[in-house]
Amino acid sequence: MMISLFDQFASQKFMGVSLIFIALMVPMFFPNSFPRWTNNRLSTTQTWLINRFVSQLMTPLNTGGHKWALMFTSLMLYLISMNLLGLLPYTFTPTTQLSMNMGFAVPLWLATVIIGMLNQPTSSLGHLLPEGTPTPLIPVLVIIETISLFIRPLALGVRLTANLTAGHLLIQLISTAVFVLLPLMPTVALLTSTVLVMLTLLEVAVAMIQAYVFILLLSLYLQENI
Repeated sequence: MMISLFDQFASQKFMGVSLIFIALMVPMFFPNSFPRWTNNRLSTTQTWLINRFVSQLMTPLNTGGHKWALMFTSLMLYLISMNLLGLLPYTFTPTTQLSMNMGFAVPLWLATVIIGMLNQPTSSLGHLLPEGTPTPLIPVLVIIETISLFIRPLALGVRLTANLTAGHLLIQLISTAVFVLLPLMPTVALLTSTVLVMLTLLEVAVAMIQAYVFILLLSLYLQENI
Protein backbone atom coordinates (compact mmCIF):
# COMPACT_ATOMS: atom_id res chain seq x y z
CA MET A 1 0.00 0.00 0.00
CA MET A 2 2.78 2.43 0.84
CA ILE A 3 4.55 1.69 -2.44
CA SER A 4 1.38 2.43 -4.42
CA LEU A 5 0.93 5.73 -2.54
CA PHE A 6 4.40 6.98 -3.39
CA ASP A 7 4.31 5.68 -6.96
CA GLN A 8 2.48 8.86 -7.94
CA PHE A 9 5.69 10.82 -7.35
CA ALA A 10 7.74 8.66 -9.73
CA SER A 11 8.12 10.11 -13.22
CA GLN A 12 6.35 7.87 -15.71
CA LYS A 13 7.77 7.08 -19.15
CA PHE A 14 6.03 7.13 -22.51
CA MET A 15 7.85 5.65 -25.51
CA GLY A 16 11.07 5.77 -23.52
CA VAL A 17 10.74 9.49 -22.74
CA SER A 18 10.30 10.60 -19.13
CA LEU A 19 7.12 12.61 -18.69
CA ILE A 20 8.82 15.00 -16.28
CA PHE A 21 10.38 16.80 -19.26
CA ILE A 22 6.94 17.28 -20.81
CA ALA A 23 5.56 18.53 -17.48
CA LEU A 24 8.41 21.03 -17.21
CA MET A 25 7.73 22.44 -20.68
CA VAL A 26 3.93 22.76 -20.41
CA PRO A 27 3.93 26.21 -18.69
CA MET A 28 6.10 27.57 -21.50
CA PHE A 29 3.25 27.16 -24.00
CA PHE A 30 0.66 29.21 -22.13
CA PRO A 31 -0.57 31.90 -24.55
CA ASN A 32 0.12 34.80 -22.19
CA SER A 33 2.73 36.49 -24.36
CA PHE A 34 0.69 36.58 -27.59
CA PRO A 35 -0.61 40.02 -28.61
CA ARG A 36 -4.30 40.72 -28.13
CA TRP A 37 -6.60 43.34 -29.58
CA THR A 38 -8.45 43.54 -26.30
CA ASN A 39 -7.81 42.27 -22.80
CA ASN A 40 -10.33 40.04 -21.09
CA ARG A 41 -11.08 39.87 -17.38
CA LEU A 42 -8.67 36.98 -16.84
CA SER A 43 -5.68 38.76 -18.36
CA THR A 44 -6.56 41.98 -16.53
CA THR A 45 -6.75 40.13 -13.20
CA GLN A 46 -3.49 38.34 -13.95
CA THR A 47 -1.74 41.61 -14.77
CA TRP A 48 -3.06 43.22 -11.58
CA LEU A 49 -1.88 40.30 -9.44
CA ILE A 50 1.58 40.34 -11.06
CA ASN A 51 1.90 44.09 -10.50
CA ARG A 52 0.88 43.70 -6.84
CA PHE A 53 3.38 40.88 -6.39
CA VAL A 54 6.24 42.79 -7.98
CA SER A 55 5.55 45.95 -5.98
CA GLN A 56 5.30 44.04 -2.70
CA LEU A 57 8.41 42.00 -3.43
CA MET A 58 10.60 44.84 -4.65
CA THR A 59 9.60 47.53 -2.12
CA PRO A 60 12.01 46.37 0.65
CA LEU A 61 14.89 46.10 -1.86
CA ASN A 62 17.04 48.97 -3.02
CA THR A 63 17.52 49.90 -6.65
CA GLY A 64 20.24 47.27 -7.18
CA GLY A 65 17.82 44.47 -6.40
CA HIS A 66 15.11 45.59 -8.82
CA LYS A 67 16.92 43.90 -11.71
CA TRP A 68 15.85 40.58 -10.15
CA ALA A 69 12.14 41.41 -10.54
CA LEU A 70 11.73 39.71 -13.93
CA MET A 71 13.50 36.54 -12.79
CA PHE A 72 11.55 36.28 -9.53
CA THR A 73 8.20 36.95 -11.21
CA SER A 74 8.84 34.45 -13.99
CA LEU A 75 9.96 31.78 -11.52
CA MET A 76 6.93 32.32 -9.30
CA LEU A 77 4.51 32.02 -12.23
CA TYR A 78 6.37 28.93 -13.42
CA LEU A 79 6.17 27.28 -9.98
CA ILE A 80 2.50 28.18 -9.58
CA SER A 81 1.71 26.73 -13.02
CA MET A 82 3.45 23.44 -12.28
CA ASN A 83 1.92 23.18 -8.80
CA LEU A 84 -1.60 23.76 -10.08
CA LEU A 85 -1.23 21.53 -13.15
CA GLY A 86 -0.11 18.73 -10.84
CA LEU A 87 -3.52 18.79 -9.15
CA LEU A 88 -5.28 17.73 -12.35
CA PRO A 89 -6.07 14.01 -12.83
CA TYR A 90 -3.49 11.88 -14.63
CA THR A 91 -0.79 14.52 -14.35
CA PHE A 92 2.68 14.60 -12.83
CA THR A 93 3.91 17.28 -10.42
CA PRO A 94 7.61 18.03 -11.01
CA THR A 95 7.84 20.19 -7.88
CA THR A 96 7.35 17.11 -5.68
CA GLN A 97 10.88 16.10 -6.71
CA LEU A 98 13.50 17.34 -4.24
CA SER A 99 16.22 17.26 -6.89
CA MET A 100 14.34 19.73 -9.08
CA ASN A 101 13.53 22.11 -6.22
CA MET A 102 17.15 22.04 -5.11
CA GLY A 103 18.11 22.81 -8.69
CA PHE A 104 16.12 26.04 -8.37
CA ALA A 105 17.15 26.85 -4.78
CA VAL A 106 20.92 26.24 -4.78
CA PRO A 107 21.95 28.40 -7.80
CA LEU A 108 19.74 31.33 -6.79
CA TRP A 109 20.86 31.21 -3.15
CA LEU A 110 24.49 30.93 -4.26
CA ALA A 111 24.02 33.94 -6.54
CA THR A 112 22.80 36.07 -3.61
CA VAL A 113 25.79 34.96 -1.51
CA ILE A 114 28.27 35.74 -4.29
CA ILE A 115 26.69 39.16 -4.87
CA GLY A 116 27.05 39.91 -1.16
CA MET A 117 30.69 38.82 -1.13
CA LEU A 118 31.48 40.97 -4.16
CA ASN A 119 29.56 44.10 -3.19
CA GLN A 120 29.98 44.21 0.60
CA PRO A 121 32.33 41.47 1.83
CA THR A 122 32.74 42.99 5.29
CA SER A 123 29.01 43.16 5.95
CA SER A 124 28.39 39.69 4.49
CA LEU A 125 31.04 38.12 6.68
CA GLY A 126 29.78 40.18 9.64
CA HIS A 127 26.52 38.21 9.57
CA LEU A 128 28.48 35.18 10.73
CA LEU A 129 29.32 36.87 14.05
CA PRO A 130 26.69 38.92 15.92
CA GLU A 131 27.89 42.13 17.52
CA GLY A 132 28.79 41.93 21.20
CA THR A 133 29.50 38.19 21.21
CA PRO A 134 31.71 37.06 24.12
CA THR A 135 35.18 35.99 23.04
CA PRO A 136 34.88 32.32 24.14
CA LEU A 137 31.70 31.90 22.06
CA ILE A 138 33.12 33.36 18.84
CA PRO A 139 34.28 30.04 17.26
CA VAL A 140 31.04 28.27 18.17
CA LEU A 141 28.81 31.04 16.81
CA VAL A 142 30.80 31.28 13.58
CA ILE A 143 30.33 27.54 13.01
CA ILE A 144 26.61 27.73 13.84
CA GLU A 145 25.99 30.72 11.56
CA THR A 146 27.95 29.07 8.74
CA ILE A 147 25.87 25.91 9.05
CA SER A 148 22.64 27.94 9.10
CA LEU A 149 23.82 29.77 5.97
CA PHE A 150 24.35 26.52 4.06
CA ILE A 151 21.05 25.08 5.32
CA ARG A 152 19.06 27.85 3.61
CA PRO A 153 18.89 26.27 0.12
CA LEU A 154 18.05 22.90 1.67
CA ALA A 155 15.21 24.50 3.62
CA LEU A 156 13.88 26.13 0.44
CA GLY A 157 13.80 22.87 -1.50
CA VAL A 158 12.53 20.68 1.34
CA ARG A 159 9.73 23.12 2.27
CA LEU A 160 8.32 23.15 -1.25
CA THR A 161 8.69 19.39 -1.69
CA ALA A 162 7.26 18.45 1.70
CA ASN A 163 4.15 20.66 1.46
CA LEU A 164 3.19 19.48 -2.00
CA THR A 165 3.96 15.84 -1.25
CA ALA A 166 1.90 15.88 1.95
CA GLY A 167 -1.06 17.44 0.16
CA HIS A 168 -0.98 14.90 -2.66
CA LEU A 169 -0.77 12.02 -0.19
CA LEU A 170 -3.74 13.29 1.81
CA ILE A 171 -5.82 13.72 -1.33
CA GLN A 172 -5.02 10.18 -2.47
CA LEU A 173 -5.71 8.68 0.97
CA ILE A 174 -9.08 10.43 1.35
CA SER A 175 -10.12 9.67 -2.24
CA THR A 176 -9.27 6.00 -1.64
CA ALA A 177 -11.40 6.06 1.52
CA VAL A 178 -14.32 7.56 -0.44
CA PHE A 179 -14.01 4.86 -3.10
CA VAL A 180 -14.00 2.09 -0.48
CA LEU A 181 -16.83 3.52 1.67
CA LEU A 182 -19.18 4.38 -1.21
CA PRO A 183 -20.75 0.89 -1.62
CA LEU A 184 -20.65 0.17 2.13
CA MET A 185 -21.70 3.43 3.81
CA PRO A 186 -22.89 6.02 1.26
CA THR A 187 -23.62 8.67 3.91
CA VAL A 188 -20.13 8.46 5.38
CA ALA A 189 -18.67 8.46 1.88
CA LEU A 190 -20.60 11.65 1.07
CA LEU A 191 -19.26 13.37 4.18
CA THR A 192 -15.75 12.18 3.35
CA SER A 193 -16.08 13.49 -0.20
CA THR A 194 -16.99 16.89 1.26
CA VAL A 195 -13.73 16.81 3.21
CA LEU A 196 -11.97 15.82 -0.02
CA VAL A 197 -13.35 18.85 -1.86
CA MET A 198 -12.30 21.17 0.96
CA LEU A 199 -8.83 19.60 1.03
CA THR A 200 -8.52 20.05 -2.72
CA LEU A 201 -9.36 23.75 -2.39
CA LEU A 202 -6.81 24.00 0.41
CA GLU A 203 -4.21 22.31 -1.77
CA VAL A 204 -4.86 24.87 -4.52
CA ALA A 205 -4.13 27.62 -2.00
CA VAL A 206 -1.03 25.77 -0.77
CA ALA A 207 0.24 25.41 -4.35
CA MET A 208 0.10 29.18 -4.85
CA ILE A 209 1.30 30.13 -1.36
CA GLN A 210 4.34 27.84 -1.45
CA ALA A 211 5.49 29.32 -4.75
CA TYR A 212 5.14 32.80 -3.26
CA VAL A 213 7.00 31.80 -0.08
CA PHE A 214 9.83 30.29 -2.16
CA ILE A 215 10.34 33.59 -4.00
CA LEU A 216 9.81 35.70 -0.87
CA LEU A 217 12.59 33.89 1.00
CA LEU A 218 14.92 34.31 -1.96
CA SER A 219 14.18 38.03 -1.97
CA LEU A 220 14.98 38.20 1.75
CA TYR A 221 18.29 36.47 1.14
CA LEU A 222 18.99 38.95 -1.64
CA GLN A 223 18.06 41.87 0.63
CA GLU A 224 20.74 40.81 3.13
CA ASN A 225 23.44 40.90 0.46
CA ILE A 226 22.78 44.12 -1.46
